[in-house]
Parts: sequence; C-alpha cells; structure tokens
Amino acid sequence: MTSQPRPGTRDRRAMLLEAVRDGSGGITQLAEEFGVSESTIRRDLASLAGAGHVVRTYGGALDTGPERGPREQDQEHAAAKDAIAREAAALVQDGEVVLLDAGTTAGRLARHLAHREGLTVVTNGVTAIRELAGFPGIDLIVLGGRLWHTGEAILGESVLAQLRHVSPDRVFLGADGLVSGRGLCCPSLEQSVVKHAMLHAGAEAYVLADRSKLGQAPFPYWAPLDREFRLVTDEPVVDVTYPQFAQSVILAGSPETVRGAAHHG
Repeated sequence: MTSQPRPGTRDRRAMLLEAVRDGSGGITQLAEEFGVSESTIRRDLASLAGAGHVVRTYGGALDTGPERGPREQDQEHAAAKDAIAREAAALVQDGEVVLLDAGTTAGRLARHLAHREGLTVVTNGVTAIRELAGFPGIDLIVLGGRLWHTGEAILGESVLAQLRHVSPDRVFLGADGLVSGRGLCCPSLEQSVVKHAMLHAGAEAYVLADRSKLGQAPFPYWAPLDREFRLVTDEPVVDVTYPQFAQSVILAGSPETVRGAAHHG
C-alpha cells in the first residue's frame, strides 16, 4: 500500500491556516497532524503571521480572523490609542518635520496633527496619508514603495533610500509588540528594517504603544531600539508592571509625566 504524498508548502500552509481557525494552535499538535517537524510548523506559522493571517503565541498561534483588517484593528483599545495620539501631538512644535510610521496609532496621531499649520509630515502609512491628504496646511511627503496591504504600510528598498535624504525633528513609531532588550516586534523582516531606519532618521524618537503591546512578542522579526527614545503609553503603573520601560515614559491622559533619562531597549 502506497502512502499518500505530503502536500506542498503552499497547500500545507493553507491547510495549516484552516487548522488554526478550527482551534488547533499548538506546534506539537500541528506537527503530528501534518507529519512534519516542529521547526517546519514554526516556519509556516511565521509565514502566516507575516501575512497577517495569524498571531504567534508561545507554543503556537491564534487566528486573526479574515475580517480583521486595519480598520478593525483601529477599534481595539481605541480610547487608549487616541489618548496616546493626543499626547504625542502635543510634543510636536510648529514648523517641525515629523516622520510617522504606519499603523493605527500613528494614523490617529496624524488626525490630531491635521489642523495644524506649517508642519511637514513624512510617512509610509496609508492611514496617515488618508488623514492628512485633505489639509493644505500640512506639507505631506509620501514615501514611495510597495504597498503591504495587511498593515497598510509602504515598504521596500525605495523607502529606505528616501529615508537617507530626510532628517525629521521627531519620529513616531507604532508597535505590534515591545520587549525590553529586543525592541519592536514586527510581522515581517521588511517592516522591521524600515522601522529601524526610521528610528535612526529623527532627532527625537518616540514609540507609541498602548498597554496591550508592552512585553508582547506576537511575531518573529525585530527592530532593535538601539538609540535613545521615549515611550508614550497609557499604562498607569508602567514603572511597577514594566519597570524596564520606566526610565523615560510619557503617560498619556495623565497630568504628570515621568521624565527620566532616555531609555535604551
């Protein structure tokens, strides 16, 4: 009796996604089910996570749901994101050049900057572009490249080349996860490289991360936070819950801000 041939990589990943959606999220369980090694399952899950289909967890993955696009993501922790965006907007001075990352919190920051006059905003984020396009008081510079649809971000070598010609006063980075000693967790290698280049482009660097992102690592790629930066968050006891981030925190929605020495990730 001949054994059934194993599915190819593309077919296996499609079947793997269906298995995760059906509730089978453990690496060991999935490896046994598909008759491959655990390292193969990890690579497949990393590929699915990079495409935005699943979120990596310790020992497995969770389905993001096919309907969970950028607009749905924007509604998660919406009040916290808006408070963080308002706090970040208050840091921006008239006449400055601001570099905005892609993402929902950065998009909300763009919304709070839209009515300002004399600002130059450079961005690779479709959400930010959408928020600022109708406001002539903003000099909007769009970084050109390949559109990553899942995250509504413009990525690629052309973005990196353009960043070498920009020297913004402030750069604001979004976060899918933020881990001390590792940096910003990213869903793709390409995005991690762009984030790292943005981090080093500005005179002042900020990370915008609500409390759900602190200490989380849902993806396998990283943008090291290897320069001084400030963390803008809504975590009210960040110095207790996440003391590794407490050296330089701007607490959104609070009259009192922790302003210590700048933190290195």
